[in-house]
Amino acid sequence: MTTVRSPRPRLLSVVGLPMPLELRESARARRMTLRLDPARGLVQVVVPAGLAEAEAVRFVGRHTGWVQARLAKLPPALPFTEGAHISVLGRDHIIRHEPFIRGSGVREGGEIRVGGRVEHLPRRVRALLIAEARGLIGDRARALAATLGARVKAVTLRDTRSRWGSCTSTGRLSFSWRLMLAPEAVCNYVIAHEVAHLCEMNHSPRFWALVTKLCPDALRARDWLRRHGPALLRIGGPAAPGQTEP
Repeated sequence: MTTVRSPRPRLLSVVGLPMPLELRESARARRMTLRLDPARGLVQVVVPAGLAEAEAVRFVGRHTGWVQARLAKLPPALPFTEGAHISVLGRDHIIRHEPFIRGSGVREGGEIRVGGRVEHLPRRVRALLIAEARGLIGDRARALAATLGARVKAVTLRDTRSRWGSCTSTGRLSFSWRLMLAPEAVCNYVIAHEVAHLCEMNHSPRFWALVTKLCPDALRARDWLRRHGPALLRIGGPAAPGQTEP
Protein backbone atom coordinates (compact mmCIF):
# COMPACT_ATOMS: atom_id res chain seq x y z
CA MET A 1 0.00 0.00 0.00
CA THR A 2 1.33 3.43 -0.93
CA THR A 3 1.49 6.01 1.86
CA VAL A 4 0.32 9.46 0.83
CA ARG A 5 2.25 12.19 2.59
CA SER A 6 0.67 15.52 3.38
CA PRO A 7 2.34 18.62 1.92
CA ARG A 8 4.86 20.39 4.15
CA PRO A 9 3.40 23.12 6.39
CA ARG A 10 3.71 26.65 5.03
CA LEU A 11 3.60 30.06 6.67
CA LEU A 12 1.11 32.72 5.61
CA SER A 13 0.37 36.28 6.67
CA VAL A 14 -3.18 37.13 7.68
CA VAL A 15 -4.47 40.66 8.19
CA GLY A 16 -5.32 41.17 11.85
CA LEU A 17 -2.90 38.55 13.17
CA PRO A 18 0.27 39.76 14.93
CA MET A 19 2.02 36.45 14.28
CA PRO A 20 2.42 34.06 11.32
CA LEU A 21 -0.18 31.50 10.34
CA GLU A 22 1.04 27.95 9.76
CA LEU A 23 -1.11 26.07 7.30
CA ARG A 24 -1.08 22.30 7.60
CA GLU A 25 -2.92 19.96 5.28
CA SER A 26 -4.02 16.59 6.64
CA ALA A 27 -5.51 13.67 4.76
CA ARG A 28 -7.28 12.67 7.99
CA ALA A 29 -8.83 16.08 8.70
CA ARG A 30 -12.55 16.37 7.99
CA ARG A 31 -12.85 20.02 8.99
CA MET A 32 -10.66 23.01 9.70
CA THR A 33 -9.23 23.40 13.21
CA LEU A 34 -7.38 26.31 14.74
CA ARG A 35 -4.87 26.44 17.59
CA LEU A 36 -2.27 28.72 19.05
CA ASP A 37 1.27 27.38 19.39
CA PRO A 38 2.79 29.45 22.23
CA ALA A 39 6.18 27.76 22.03
CA ARG A 40 6.77 28.72 18.41
CA GLY A 41 4.82 31.96 18.47
CA LEU A 42 2.40 31.22 15.66
CA VAL A 43 -1.20 30.31 14.87
CA GLN A 44 -1.73 26.90 13.31
CA VAL A 45 -4.68 25.89 11.14
CA VAL A 46 -5.15 22.29 10.05
CA VAL A 47 -7.28 21.78 6.95
CA PRO A 48 -8.43 18.81 4.85
CA ALA A 49 -6.02 17.99 2.03
CA GLY A 50 -6.63 19.98 -1.13
CA LEU A 51 -8.61 22.79 0.51
CA ALA A 52 -8.01 26.16 -1.13
CA GLU A 53 -5.54 28.37 0.73
CA ALA A 54 -7.90 31.33 0.49
CA GLU A 55 -10.61 29.36 2.31
CA ALA A 56 -8.24 28.65 5.19
CA VAL A 57 -7.31 32.34 5.42
CA ARG A 58 -10.98 33.33 5.50
CA PHE A 59 -11.61 30.76 8.24
CA VAL A 60 -8.83 32.21 10.38
CA GLY A 61 -10.05 35.73 9.66
CA ARG A 62 -13.44 34.86 11.14
CA HIS A 63 -11.74 33.79 14.38
CA THR A 64 -9.24 36.60 14.96
CA GLY A 65 -11.14 37.57 18.12
CA TRP A 66 -10.50 34.09 19.56
CA VAL A 67 -6.83 34.33 18.64
CA GLN A 68 -6.45 37.79 20.20
CA ALA A 69 -8.09 36.58 23.42
CA ARG A 70 -5.74 33.62 23.62
CA LEU A 71 -2.73 35.82 22.92
CA ALA A 72 -3.69 38.12 25.78
CA LYS A 73 -3.49 35.15 28.17
CA LEU A 74 -0.05 33.98 27.06
CA PRO A 75 2.80 34.29 29.59
CA PRO A 76 5.52 36.70 28.43
CA ALA A 77 8.27 35.26 26.26
CA LEU A 78 11.70 34.93 27.84
CA PRO A 79 14.42 34.49 25.20
CA PHE A 80 17.90 33.22 25.96
CA THR A 81 19.91 36.45 25.79
CA GLU A 82 22.93 37.95 27.51
CA GLY A 83 21.98 38.93 31.06
CA ALA A 84 18.62 37.12 31.05
CA HIS A 85 17.56 35.44 34.28
CA ILE A 86 16.11 31.94 34.03
CA SER A 87 15.30 29.30 36.62
CA VAL A 88 17.00 25.91 36.31
CA LEU A 89 15.58 23.22 38.58
CA GLY A 90 14.23 25.95 40.84
CA ARG A 91 17.43 27.99 41.12
CA ASP A 92 17.88 31.39 39.51
CA HIS A 93 20.63 31.65 36.87
CA ILE A 94 21.91 34.51 34.77
CA ILE A 95 23.04 33.90 31.18
CA ARG A 96 26.54 35.13 30.37
CA HIS A 97 28.15 35.30 26.94
CA GLU A 98 31.91 34.77 27.11
CA PRO A 99 33.13 34.47 23.49
CA PHE A 100 36.31 32.57 24.23
CA ILE A 101 34.85 29.78 26.37
CA ARG A 102 35.59 26.48 24.66
CA GLY A 103 33.29 23.53 24.46
CA SER A 104 29.58 23.59 25.13
CA GLY A 105 29.74 26.00 28.05
CA VAL A 106 29.14 25.56 31.77
CA ARG A 107 26.43 25.99 34.40
CA GLU A 108 27.81 26.80 37.82
CA GLY A 109 27.60 29.39 40.57
CA GLY A 110 24.20 30.61 39.45
CA GLU A 111 25.45 31.37 35.94
CA ILE A 112 25.14 29.78 32.52
CA ARG A 113 28.22 30.70 30.53
CA VAL A 114 28.56 29.90 26.84
CA GLY A 115 30.99 31.00 24.16
CA GLY A 116 31.01 31.36 20.40
CA ARG A 117 29.37 34.12 18.39
CA VAL A 118 26.68 36.08 20.18
CA GLU A 119 24.04 35.23 17.57
CA HIS A 120 24.52 31.56 18.48
CA LEU A 121 23.98 32.17 22.20
CA PRO A 122 20.34 30.96 22.33
CA ARG A 123 21.23 27.71 20.54
CA ARG A 124 24.23 27.10 22.80
CA VAL A 125 22.29 27.71 26.01
CA ARG A 126 19.57 25.39 24.76
CA ALA A 127 22.10 22.69 23.83
CA LEU A 128 23.77 22.95 27.24
CA LEU A 129 20.47 22.48 29.06
CA ILE A 130 19.43 19.57 26.85
CA ALA A 131 22.75 17.79 27.39
CA GLU A 132 22.45 18.23 31.13
CA ALA A 133 18.82 17.08 31.09
CA ARG A 134 19.76 13.94 29.18
CA GLY A 135 22.18 12.86 31.89
CA LEU A 136 20.16 13.95 34.91
CA ILE A 137 16.76 12.68 33.77
CA GLY A 138 18.20 9.48 32.35
CA ASP A 139 20.05 8.64 35.57
CA ARG A 140 17.04 9.37 37.77
CA ALA A 141 14.66 7.41 35.57
CA ARG A 142 16.90 4.34 35.66
CA ALA A 143 17.38 4.61 39.43
CA LEU A 144 13.63 4.86 40.06
CA ALA A 145 12.90 2.01 37.67
CA ALA A 146 15.35 -0.20 39.57
CA THR A 147 13.37 0.33 42.79
CA LEU A 148 10.34 -1.15 41.00
CA GLY A 149 12.28 -4.00 39.44
CA ALA A 150 11.68 -2.46 36.01
CA ARG A 151 14.12 -1.59 33.23
CA VAL A 152 14.41 1.51 31.07
CA LYS A 153 15.37 0.62 27.53
CA ALA A 154 16.15 4.15 26.33
CA VAL A 155 15.64 7.79 27.29
CA THR A 156 15.22 10.56 24.72
CA LEU A 157 14.82 14.33 25.11
CA ARG A 158 12.47 16.32 22.91
CA ASP A 159 10.75 19.70 22.76
CA THR A 160 7.19 18.42 22.97
CA ARG A 161 4.30 20.87 23.29
CA SER A 162 1.43 18.66 24.37
CA ARG A 163 3.04 16.36 26.95
CA TRP A 164 5.97 16.48 29.35
CA GLY A 165 6.84 12.82 29.10
CA SER A 166 5.82 9.52 27.55
CA CYS A 167 6.47 5.80 27.95
CA THR A 168 6.15 3.02 25.39
CA SER A 169 5.30 -0.60 26.04
CA THR A 170 8.90 -1.48 25.11
CA GLY A 171 10.37 0.59 27.94
CA ARG A 172 11.39 3.67 25.97
CA LEU A 173 10.91 6.93 27.87
CA SER A 174 10.78 10.38 26.37
CA PHE A 175 10.83 13.72 28.21
CA SER A 176 10.66 17.41 27.42
CA TRP A 177 14.02 19.07 28.01
CA ARG A 178 12.06 22.04 29.40
CA LEU A 179 11.62 20.12 32.64
CA MET A 180 15.04 21.59 33.47
CA LEU A 181 13.29 24.96 33.68
CA ALA A 182 10.80 23.72 36.28
CA PRO A 183 11.42 23.25 40.03
CA GLU A 184 13.36 20.08 40.75
CA ALA A 185 10.37 18.51 42.51
CA VAL A 186 8.28 18.97 39.36
CA CYS A 187 10.97 17.40 37.18
CA ASN A 188 11.16 14.47 39.59
CA TYR A 189 7.38 14.03 39.48
CA VAL A 190 7.30 13.73 35.68
CA ILE A 191 10.14 11.20 35.79
CA ALA A 192 8.26 9.20 38.42
CA HIS A 193 5.07 9.38 36.36
CA GLU A 194 6.68 7.87 33.27
CA VAL A 195 8.67 5.28 35.23
CA ALA A 196 5.45 4.11 36.89
CA HIS A 197 4.08 3.46 33.39
CA LEU A 198 6.77 0.80 32.98
CA CYS A 199 4.67 -1.27 35.38
CA GLU A 200 1.19 0.13 34.77
CA MET A 201 0.39 1.36 31.23
CA ASN A 202 -2.73 3.15 32.47
CA HIS A 203 -3.86 5.73 35.02
CA SER A 204 -5.50 3.32 37.43
CA PRO A 205 -5.35 3.61 41.24
CA ARG A 206 -2.46 1.12 41.15
CA PHE A 207 -0.59 3.44 38.79
CA TRP A 208 -1.08 6.50 41.00
CA ALA A 209 -0.03 4.49 44.03
CA LEU A 210 3.27 3.76 42.28
CA VAL A 211 3.70 7.44 41.37
CA THR A 212 3.13 8.46 44.99
CA LYS A 213 5.58 5.80 46.16
CA LEU A 214 8.25 7.19 43.82
CA CYS A 215 7.34 10.84 44.41
CA PRO A 216 5.47 11.54 47.67
CA ASP A 217 4.90 15.18 46.64
CA ALA A 218 3.32 14.21 43.32
CA LEU A 219 0.00 16.02 43.78
CA ARG A 220 1.63 19.36 44.52
CA ALA A 221 4.08 18.98 41.62
CA ARG A 222 1.28 17.99 39.26
CA ASP A 223 -0.70 21.09 40.26
CA TRP A 224 2.35 23.33 39.68
CA LEU A 225 2.80 21.92 36.19
CA ARG A 226 -0.84 22.50 35.32
CA ARG A 227 -0.65 26.14 36.42
CA HIS A 228 2.82 27.07 35.20
CA GLY A 229 3.53 24.62 32.38
CA PRO A 230 2.49 27.05 29.60
CA ALA A 231 5.10 29.54 30.81
CA LEU A 232 7.87 26.96 30.33
CA LEU A 233 6.99 26.80 26.62
CA ARG A 234 7.70 30.53 26.34
CA ILE A 235 11.26 30.30 27.63
CA GLY A 236 14.17 30.21 25.20
CA GLY A 237 12.07 29.88 22.08
CA PRO A 238 11.80 26.84 19.79
CA ALA A 239 14.56 25.10 17.88
CA ALA A 240 15.39 26.74 14.57
CA PRO A 241 13.64 25.24 11.52
CA GLY A 242 15.41 22.04 10.52
CA GLN A 243 17.42 21.96 13.76
CA THR A 244 17.26 18.69 15.66
CA GLU A 245 17.84 18.27 19.37
CA PRO A 246 21.48 17.46 20.14
